[in-house]
Amino acid sequence: MKKSGIVSYGSYIPRYRIKPDEIARVWGEDPENIKNGIYILSKSVPSPDEDVATISVEASRNAIKRGKINPSDIGAIYIGSESHPYAVKPTATIVSSAIGANFPLFAADYEFACKAGTAGIQNVKAMVDSGMIKYGMAIGSDTSQGAPGDVLEYSASAGGTAMILGNENVIAEINHTLSVTSDTPDFWRREGEPYPTHGERFTGEPAYFKHTISASRMMMESVGMKPQDYDFAVFHQPNGKFPTRAAKILGFTEKQYKDGLLTPFIGNTYSGSMMTGLSAILDIAKPGDRILAVSFGSGAGSDAFDLTVTDEIMKMDRESAPTIKRMLADVTWLDYALYAKFKKKIIFGDAIE
Repeated sequence: MKKSGIVSYGSYIPRYRIKPDEIARVWGEDPENIKNGIYILSKSVPSPDEDVATISVEASRNAIKRGKINPSDIGAIYIGSESHPYAVKPTATIVSSAIGANFPLFAADYEFACKAGTAGIQNVKAMVDSGMIKYGMAIGSDTSQGAPGDVLEYSASAGGTAMILGNENVIAEINHTLSVTSDTPDFWRREGEPYPTHGERFTGEPAYFKHTISASRMMMESVGMKPQDYDFAVFHQPNGKFPTRAAKILGFTEKQYKDGLLTPFIGNTYSGSMMTGLSAILDIAKPGDRILAVSFGSGAGSDAFDLTVTDEIMKMDRESAPTIKRMLADVTWLDYALYAKFKKKIIFGDAIE
């Protein structure tokens, strides 16, 4: 049986950005403390007419274009997000219509904090492996929330990535995937609340690091690999410090993780975080490269993937859709007033909360 994996990929990052200096100015904080504490230099901001649906559509169109995929061959679409535009109405159906997918089609929205998109990848892979579908698409996309003045306001950003999986013309084989999960309530948002609540330092040690490091070590043990055997490693990126620390604890070098580390430049895209980092790696990867990719979702759990880049990647015109490097360079800066307007923190001069 042919080994399944990633056939194509596409990302979308809004061009609007705001610097932590500008947010800190409004709240009277020391910008250097913020930048040094979470290692974020800027973050992406969705325009007023952008949401998870539009971001997912752009990412999926880029994936279809790059892989020259016929949308009619896509048999499943799963979208992971913490910020679906509707409480009751799937984003996946909007995307399916926008890209021209046809019946029969499996479609659903997923939620598991920041790892809902990678949960979609696992489900799509299983469906491809079983022969239920030819191609399936998993999307991680968010317009994440941070209350005014909260530390999350410096990191919560917007963006998304779509991965198309199949077992023909595979550019990156998924050798193995596994998950670790526990009931660790480090971050949550109840129905109807506009902003999430978090356990501050509690989100680090018993949540992020425990699950990310456990999943990484279990994966390496399962496939008989060591950190030095990988060309690239990418982890969920709630800020710039956590994934860097996790990589060093595991024994990875800066050379291995720097290409997938995007949070310092675009902030935390939540469900799109690790997947967009993987997208940046695929933009530059060569045949034979080995990749460890590990997501994390609060609540809590991690999905780990061991991938091998194939010769097929050299046949793909990776420049046919916007690369991460191109999107990082396309920037329009905002001040706090426009940022608050774009994020709907202010409507007609009145604060939402």
